[in-house]
Amino acid sequence: MSRDARESRAEGRGRYPGLLAAAAMAVYLLLLVGATTALTDAASACTAWPACGDGLALPATAAGYVALGHRVAAVLVGLLVVAVLVAAWRESEPRRVRAATTASAALYPLQAGLGALVATTEGGVLRAAHLVVGMAIFGGLVAALAWTLESRTGDPNDRPAGRPDGPPAADPAGESDYDHGPAAGDRPELPTSPLARAKTVAYAYFRLTKPRLMWLLCLVASAGMALAGSIHPGLTPQVMLATLGGGVLSIGSAGTLNHVFERDIDRRMQRTSDRPLATDIVPVRNALAFALLLGGTSIALFASVNLLAAVLGLGAIAFYAVVYTLLLKPNSVQNTVIGGAAGALPALIGWVAVTGSIGWGGIALATVIFLWTPAHFYNLALAYKDDYERGGFPMLPVVRGETVTRKHIVGYLGATLVAAGALATMTALGPVYVLTSALFGGVFLWAVVRLHYEQSEGAAFRAFHASNAYLGALLLAIVVDTLVV
Repeated sequence: MSRDARESRAEGRGRYPGLLAAAAMAVYLLLLVGATTALTDAASACTAWPACGDGLALPATAAGYVALGHRVAAVLVGLLVVAVLVAAWRESEPRRVRAATTASAALYPLQAGLGALVATTEGGVLRAAHLVVGMAIFGGLVAALAWTLESRTGDPNDRPAGRPDGPPAADPAGESDYDHGPAAGDRPELPTSPLARAKTVAYAYFRLTKPRLMWLLCLVASAGMALAGSIHPGLTPQVMLATLGGGVLSIGSAGTLNHVFERDIDRRMQRTSDRPLATDIVPVRNALAFALLLGGTSIALFASVNLLAAVLGLGAIAFYAVVYTLLLKPNSVQNTVIGGAAGALPALIGWVAVTGSIGWGGIALATVIFLWTPAHFYNLALAYKDDYERGGFPMLPVVRGETVTRKHIVGYLGATLVAAGALATMTALGPVYVLTSALFGGVFLWAVVRLHYEQSEGAAFRAFHASNAYLGALLLAIVVDTLVV
């Protein structure tokens, strides 16, 4: 189906996906505000229902107005959910869309009733149930959105015929069924000037460390330390410096090993054909020695904090370099999903560096990162689909098609937002985190919805950058809420 045909079809089917997305994000914001309100003085400042005092009086404090405002907003969002339900049935949406929106609308009165009980009692179990039901409503709307977008913009025939979930088959000569990259004679020559040569080689070693990953993963570790510091006195400048230093070096070590193991494949892919090992700027032996030096130093720095941090640091290097690079990435369509554990480990390392043990906050933050990874990386897989196929990697769009991949992006984005909502129950997180999560989550969702309609490389990159902005802003909000506000 051509792009013009897809857009004409989408425009002819109304604006229901936009209504669904708006309702989902409204419910999500309500959840975040409710989770924060329940943990502040706002909950105790208005303990009647539906208003304060005797149930009909206005609040006497600013905190009471926050609680009352939350209840008014809940009514407005409820009307929006009803509008979504009515539109689903009037426009004869697919059965599973109508079922999901009906379930969300049916749960909404239960959610309101639990909210009334939470306001008038001290039941911790009721608060947990209130949050769980709210997440179920949000999940139903996200599922309806994914199915609606699939039915309106998807192509059921875009799955590659007969393509296995594993790597491509080899030909009788033992070569891959994809073309090789540039010949050795086409590779760049090192400068003859000693200074220029030294700069080129130094920059090549710098590239081996995958510096673009460092800032985000170090921010993940920083957020983990900040969360842990809100409940434990172990956050000191020495711990922060040693943990971040160990994190930088461990990322560099794992990244260098990734370059070593994928050097032959990198030569076949346009995106990676200029990497230092693919172009022989850095010898393999030197790269291995460099990786071992970085890895050994990182483990020593982690060990100076505590032994568990060192074990997790070693595990992170091994998981990314061996489990993900050698086992998952070339062999399984689930490589991105399972490989998300590599990006989630810095959250646990940051938490453990401060507390000395694994705790709920670290696990919750790691879960956010784990679920965010497919929602983030599948956009890049769409943009570089042909390149990944040339390299022989069984990425989701290569194996199961672009329609399925876009649907999975919506699903994992919804799961990420749910996990981030659960993290909002930590007492150290407040308005900065709530507003950031809702605002940047909405931008991320908007970019993903546009990806479904535009289905272009530019739209995929836009969603990819939106995912980076979301996570970066969320992690910064955690740091600000726990250490500054």
